[in-house]
Amino acid sequence: MGYNASDSTLSTYTASDGDNLAVQDWPLHEGQHLRGVVILVHGLGEHAGRYDHVARLLNKWGFAVRGYDQYGHGESNGRRGTIPVATRLVDDLADIVESTRSRLDPGVPLFVLGHSLGGLVAAFTVALGRVRIEGLVMSSPAIDPGLGPLQRLLLATLPHLAPNLTVSNGLDPDFISHDPQVVAAYKADPLVHRRVSGRLARFIADAGQAVLAHAPKWTVPTLLLYAGADKLVNPAGSRAFAAAAPAQLVAAHCFEDLFHEIFNEFDTEPVFDALRAWLDARMCPAPVHARSF
Repeated sequence: MGYNASDSTLSTYTASDGDNLAVQDWPLHEGQHLRGVVILVHGLGEHAGRYDHVARLLNKWGFAVRGYDQYGHGESNGRRGTIPVATRLVDDLADIVESTRSRLDPGVPLFVLGHSLGGLVAAFTVALGRVRIEGLVMSSPAIDPGLGPLQRLLLATLPHLAPNLTVSNGLDPDFISHDPQVVAAYKADPLVHRRVSGRLARFIADAGQAVLAHAPKWTVPTLLLYAGADKLVNPAGSRAFAAAAPAQLVAAHCFEDLFHEIFNEFDTEPVFDALRAWLDARMCPAPVHARSF
């Protein structure tokens, strides 16, 4: 495995169709009180290992963390940037949530935190009623992928003519963060790719529309964190979701000056403060000792 996380554990999860997904767990230390579990879902072209610093901070707050490389990403099976069927990413997340839930003691809350594509996958999975979770966190979700004219033309043709043909995802890594070290590490990461297939692009477009359509009927407590200066997805999608969803269930925070990867900017303190406050409000009333799941 290519991850660099000395006290996380790596394993393989076999999906229902036999494909293997790379799973990374960040458990709590022995004797530490377990307040909840967070499942991380990464974005397009990247992998779970890029969230090591997020997971370790969540550990300090008392949350065990599980991340996985989505199909066609990182060290999981699948050709880079492709999905065999439109429901693949939703099916995988639902399976991971169910498997994790089955290993938890009763009363331990389970949350999903998804970034960009991962945020969209998580939101769509919730909208479809495929998971039972205590809360959802979306970071710069790709509800509106901000397609240009050429991308719209390709989206209208490729999914029908060549659904597995991959093209560049069009994401400029220079705009993931204002921090040049983050950008350089992203560009040098051998597990990062820049491909997307017609079928995956169609899924992104369709799922975003479905999430917006379902927003008025939202039933899961949700924290929406998004970047006002995002150049990789259109922040208008997050604003539209927040405006349509029930205010008592969806808390939205826009960080006006940040780029897409809000957890990887120079000033992340306001972002993590918002995340911690929201999680604290939903912690276990009676913490239990940590155990492996």
